[in-house]
Amino acid sequence: MSPLVPIIMSMLAMSGIIAVRYLLSSGGFALATRATQPGLYAGLNPQIGREIRWSLWSAFIYGAPAGFVAWGWQNRGWTLIYTDIHAFPLWYLPVSVLAFLAAHDTWFYWTHRLMHVPWWFRIAHAVHHDSRPPTAWAAMSFHPWEALTGAVVIPALVFLIPIHVAALGAVLAIMTVMGVTNHMGWEMFPRRLVRGRAGAWLITASHHQRHHDHYRCNYGLYFRVWDRLCSTDDGLGEFRRKKGSVR
Repeated sequence: MSPLVPIIMSMLAMSGIIAVRYLLSSGGFALATRATQPGLYAGLNPQIGREIRWSLWSAFIYGAPAGFVAWGWQNRGWTLIYTDIHAFPLWYLPVSVLAFLAAHDTWFYWTHRLMHVPWWFRIAHAVHHDSRPPTAWAAMSFHPWEALTGAVVIPALVFLIPIHVAALGAVLAIMTVMGVTNHMGWEMFPRRLVRGRAGAWLITASHHQRHHDHYRCNYGLYFRVWDRLCSTDDGLGEFRRKKGSVR
């Protein structure tokens, strides 16, 4: 058997896992939207179909580096992922999660701004902004070129920052939940959080909605730090009203 076969199988398995994770998470929040915001996605079935197709391609692309790294971790010990809870002090667990989120947020902010350069927008990022308004299915709706920029960051970080396997799972869970909820067209978090002190620094759907409305602002993923430092924070956005609602 070729030595490449286990690596390819790991990549395909990871692509399948990411695809299932996407379908379950986006599907779950889409069902929550139907239950709590009836009519919000009315008439958007063709758009949702496009979002799902692009997202499944993205899952395949995300799975390639993730599967390679998973194989390297299990068979070669290449990464800084650890399983012994006592390898680092317990306080390092939340610190490592925060470090991953901060590094990912930095990468996302600057690559996202790059995607709004007209040339890159036309060839890649326009796919994501074709979701008007975005839905719970849009979190991974990327052109393959853009998907590549997102696929490499977490696999790269496991070579740079030590992290317990459970903490890495927490990072992936946060990434998934925030990616979906920031696009679903309504705010699930309470107003006192979104418009309070925490909301001044954390990104939720209200903040990201402004980006989809005005494009050249609010580029962050988890935190508003880079938007504030670079004067690209334009506050909170408005949401599409449910059918039959009064403005």
